[in-house]
Amino acid sequence: MDKKYNFQDLTNIIEELRSEHGCPWDRAQTHKSLMPYMTEESAEVLAAIRIFSKTGDFDNLKEELGDVLLQVMLHSQIAKEENHFTIDDVIGGISQKMIRRHPHVFGNLEAESSQQALKNWEEIKKEEKQEKNLRVSDLREIPIEFPALLRGQKVLTNINKSYEPVNNLTESIQSIETQLGVLKQLDKAEDFSEVKIRVGQLLLECSNIARVCKLNPEQVLQDRIEEEIERFEQA
Repeated sequence: MDKKYNFQDLTNIIEELRSEHGCPWDRAQTHKSLMPYMTEESAEVLAAIRIFSKTGDFDNLKEELGDVLLQVMLHSQIAKEENHFTIDDVIGGISQKMIRRHPHVFGNLEAESSQQALKNWEEIKKEEKQEKNLRVSDLREIPIEFPALLRGQKVLTNINKSYEPVNNLTESIQSIETQLGVLKQLDKAEDFSEVKIRVGQLLLECSNIARVCKLNPEQVLQDRIEEEIERFEQA
């Protein structure tokens, strides 16, 4: 029978890997050097969820979630060694946040729908920023590390909060038609700088259409890519 490990066991294993007599690779890692691995492991969790939804096989999802947890543990151990914070601080921080941002569960506030719960979350988040005197704009809060289509959608959501969805959709379609018209004129252009601008605007407008239609632009594009791969494989 396989040995059962608990959270403290994992903490001890990571600490040992980072110790003087541990693994040279693990010891060499920094917050920055680990960045690509967090990106890769997060993507593999998404792939595991897709596989699970199709096959019902949860073993792959369990493994990939463990890989993401490993990244969290490594970052926390590095921070501990640098006297910044520990994994206990990470757990404490997220626990406090969940309680604070769910007053309809842990307090007296009511939320009869998921929309109301989300509204409460955003209002509490805004209050927290004000208390911390954070002056970063709502747009700059959206990390540049986000996938571009998703980041574009979130930026446009903040910019267009006062827009009527129907009017906003019409404007995006008109803008796409304009950009395509310009691209036709640039068909044989040797300088692609203007093409770059127009293609960027097209992608942003497509992201906005997905936003108005309550679609995830990354998922829409991924689904379309999968359809294209399947079409090619069956040809």
